[in-house]
Amino acid sequence: MTSPSTPTAADGPAYPPGDLAIWFFILAELLAFAVFFAAYAFARANNVELFDEMQRTLNRDAGALNTVLLITASWCVARAVHLVVERDAATLASRWLLAGIACGGGFLVVKLIEYSHVFGAGISLSTNTFYMFYISLTFFHFMHVILGMVILTVLWAQTRKGAYSPQGANGLESGAAYWHMVDLVWIVLFPLVYVMR
Repeated sequence: MTSPSTPTAADGPAYPPGDLAIWFFILAELLAFAVFFAAYAFARANNVELFDEMQRTLNRDAGALNTVLLITASWCVARAVHLVVERDAATLASRWLLAGIACGGGFLVVKLIEYSHVFGAGISLSTNTFYMFYISLTFFHFMHVILGMVILTVLWAQTRKGAYSPQGANGLESGAAYWHMVDLVWIVLFPLVYVMR
């Protein structure tokens, strides 16, 4: 018998979805990125000419492609959660998670190619203030994408085993929330670093 405090499918979805602890973790991560972004904006305001000149050396097309890849990955992950929670279709959901992982992998490949050109040109953290921020910010995000892909891979394996259902998809929703945070940060980072002048 279900206790009165235990949510059931009839109670509707829980808000926020997933474990409450993941939301505290996400907020802490967003705060760290916000501090980084504020420092970047302050440095840029004090040296607009340098930042504008250095932004022109970046591959904006690669940044745009990575934006498309991450947004597509988030859409795939959202589809997977929907299929499990609303339709109890774990097999189909696992395929969407695999598609999300593939998009995340595409992001990493594009970013590594971009880094190879930057470092191949002899650019480093000490080149100038702009590149110190560019390398630090994008690499910090890059590591979050790797962690997100590890999480998605675990979710994919668990979903294939039928570990999640409409009655219990807490782990899936928590992992998806983390991945969406990674996507959200890039949506801010891309225009801030690559586009805004």
